[in-house]
Amino acid sequence: MSAHFPAMLLTATAFTSSISSFLLAFPALFSIVNPFGAALIFAQATAGRSQTEIMALARLVSFYSLCLIMASLWLGSMVLAFFGITVNALRVAGGLVVAVRAWDLLQSPETVEAQKEKQALQGGRTVMAPNWADAAFFPLAMPFTVGPGTIAVAIALGSGCPADEPFWAYTIGTTLAGVCVVAIVWAAYSGADKLVSMLGVTGTRIVSRMAALVLLCIGVQILAAGEQGFATDMWRHLLAIKLHA
Repeated sequence: MSAHFPAMLLTATAFTSSISSFLLAFPALFSIVNPFGAALIFAQATAGRSQTEIMALARLVSFYSLCLIMASLWLGSMVLAFFGITVNALRVAGGLVVAVRAWDLLQSPETVEAQKEKQALQGGRTVMAPNWADAAFFPLAMPFTVGPGTIAVAIALGSGCPADEPFWAYTIGTTLAGVCVVAIVWAAYSGADKLVSMLGVTGTRIVSRMAALVLLCIGVQILAAGEQGFATDMWRHLLAIKLHA
């Protein structure tokens, strides 16, 4: 019994870490991607296409979006190390980006929708070219679905594993969160026409504002974590100087 207790404790700790990282990552990614709001513009971008083509395009956009989010979650820390950027610096910058975007969405969702529409419609044109699948990665996957803000949040999440939690368990939680968000993107894009008729512009803006409020809180939390990290590092540096003096 006592021999198996440490393994059981480790398993419980890992499970708790996975759940907590999922609960942190999912609302952050969902709020900044905003699948329901993006689906309305996706419906405009694919106007005139058959349901079969829309379904195929939604799958392709979702696949590219998943690749972008997973690359940011898994490889973001390596990119930071290559450029000599600390996690705390990314948290401060990412928190500011997320908070500013959330504030803009709270104050003027129409402006944010207009920017998204400009990205997706490529200057007012719907995706009507014969090689319409070429638009799946650019601009529909990036930057329309997964933009700079989403990438910054994903990198911050992927690099933000607490020191007292198992890294693999934390990574499982953030990865599942990314997969769930992309699954919602696929469902929303596939049924964009139905979503438009069900929610409408007003309903979508209500959902967007609620998501923006959550996103603002998450941005502030990421920013505070970065500032706390800087303060902790500075305190440790001062203590080290004092000990060697």
